[in-house]
Amino acid sequence: MVLNIVGVTGLSLKSFKDNWGSAYQTTNNAGIPDPNGEIYWHFNALVGLFFPAVTGIMAGSNRSSSLKDTQRSIPIGTLAATLTTTAMYFISVFLFGSVATREKLFTDRLLTATIAWPSSAIIYIGIILSTLGAALQSLTGAPRLLAAIANDDILPVLNYFKVVDGGEPHIATLFTAFLCIACVVIGNLDLISPTITMFYLLCYAGVNLSCFLLDLLDAPSWRPRWKFHHWSLSLLGASLCIVIMFLISWSFTVVSLALASLIYYYVSIKGKAGDWGDGFKSAYFQLALRSLRSLGASNVHPKNWYPIPLIFCRPWGKLPENVPCHPKLADFANCMKKKGRGMSIFVDILDGDYQECAEDAKTACKNLATYIEYKRCEGVAEIVVAPTMSDGFRGIVQTMGLGNLKPNIVVLRYPEIWRRENLTEIPSTFVGIINDCIVANKAVVIVKGLDEWPNEYQRQYGTIDLYWIVRDGGLMLLLSQLLLTKEMFESCKIQVFCIAEEDSDAEELKADVRKFLYDLRMQAEVFVISMKTWDHTGGNSGGGSNTQDDSVEAFTAAQKRIKNYLAEMKDRAEQEGKPLMADGKDVVVNEQQVEKFLYTTLKLNSTIMNYSRMAAVVLVSLPPPPVNHPSYFYMEYMDLLVENIPRLLIVRGYRKDVVTLFT
Repeated sequence: MVLNIVGVTGLSLKSFKDNWGSAYQTTNNAGIPDPNGEIYWHFNALVGLFFPAVTGIMAGSNRSSSLKDTQRSIPIGTLAATLTTTAMYFISVFLFGSVATREKLFTDRLLTATIAWPSSAIIYIGIILSTLGAALQSLTGAPRLLAAIANDDILPVLNYFKVVDGGEPHIATLFTAFLCIACVVIGNLDLISPTITMFYLLCYAGVNLSCFLLDLLDAPSWRPRWKFHHWSLSLLGASLCIVIMFLISWSFTVVSLALASLIYYYVSIKGKAGDWGDGFKSAYFQLALRSLRSLGASNVHPKNWYPIPLIFCRPWGKLPENVPCHPKLADFANCMKKKGRGMSIFVDILDGDYQECAEDAKTACKNLATYIEYKRCEGVAEIVVAPTMSDGFRGIVQTMGLGNLKPNIVVLRYPEIWRRENLTEIPSTFVGIINDCIVANKAVVIVKGLDEWPNEYQRQYGTIDLYWIVRDGGLMLLLSQLLLTKEMFESCKIQVFCIAEEDSDAEELKADVRKFLYDLRMQAEVFVISMKTWDHTGGNSGGGSNTQDDSVEAFTAAQKRIKNYLAEMKDRAEQEGKPLMADGKDVVVNEQQVEKFLYTTLKLNSTIMNYSRMAAVVLVSLPPPPVNHPSYFYMEYMDLLVENIPRLLIVRGYRKDVVTLFT
């Protein structure tokens, strides 16, 4: 593998003298030629004269399609040819040393012709034939290599050079011949030689680097037949190729590396993935495993905490055909990442039997992945087949992710259509998902008004309002800061509304919150609101009567629907002679407590409407579902909370801090 490092230059003798052998002309202070410089020049000249012995080391690979047994012929043929040529060169050294003086060897560049028998013309003819033979060999191998690259579809610009299996690459041959003629027309071997040398060295370095990576990473597919191979030899070969490139000409090296980088970038953007795999993917895999092991399973410190949202794509209702999820979900997922960095897991549930729906799940996963890529969102798509949505989600929330890379936030859309389309199964499913997240200790973000969520080109003005009711580990604060990093929200300001008890010291609470935000290096305006300030009989809190009338009307309608639902439950229980049941389980209904929940939710909604009607986004704490209450009741509470608020994030933190003062 590293035999290619011996003859690494294609420079002419003059180029070696100019670039490498300047020491040959140097003298010491006494004007005497420096013998060390002469030895150095001779060494490099011999390396360059040795160049033809190894430039054909890839010839077998270039013509692999013509070989019967490539795995056997290429190693044996390459090593045999190189060793034979090397032996001939060593013999030539001794023969020339036997027939000529040192001075003659140094000054006569065509010593072979001088001592040839019977005539020097033999040598001239031999040089011409050797040159033509090498040219024809390259003209035979290079077009086939160009056609093979074109057939692999990794460079769309090379589609003109494609050939059918077994066909001759006529267009590629003409193109190669044109390049050769262009180089000949230049008429300057010392300009062409370094360029060709760089590409030879880049090719050799690339082959050695590939072998080094595959061997070092212990890829199961890497099974070389050469028993004496070791990754250190490949690394040495690649390193020496790069080093000698800089020794020859640093300017040519920089240009060559830049050109190779541009080609690689073009292939990564425009090229198609081949079926031969990618050595770098193996490196990424090993790096990911090492990183995952280093993270361990311990709790992540708040200053190293990243949101890993699990985006629940299952719609509450029907979507148009071939639309995998709500079009704005990925836009919102990007808003939860700083500068777009981070991982999102998009999950959908396919109802049915796994064996029957496996192929449908693969198709749905492919469509969802295409949607994520189209939205330029860093994330992965997963489709789970389950008998019901609840069963599927319960499995997802328990098993999705690895170690500390498990999703820590569940994002779902608020089911605004459940009453309009009479989807009676939604309340129990929705409440079940929230309870599952609480049990699994996952944070929850419920998005209301996703249809109106802005895209990256719709700049928002105004405020981002936070209604901080319960301790959530700082998740609402962190989400608001992440929103500000997006161009659409960068013109907004943050307002924090603290909902206080009636008898609490508002000024003291306000000072504490301001100090807390200052220590977190977060800029926000703080307000402290007591629920007692709301009164349905008159205007206050800065709001108009229309706002309160809408809230009171929604309150009255919810109160009436709950009474009707409770009456139906009681009638059914009396007829069946069973206790009150809802959602397949026993429930206990305290009517006074139901009224309290409705009234509290009404006051919070009215407060939000009074202070944040024109806000770009409103964030409010998610109230947990009351124990032993029917799911229908909780949906009524939630509907009353979100009433008339166009864009709302309902947030529940989990039992971990996501912000810290010690960063």
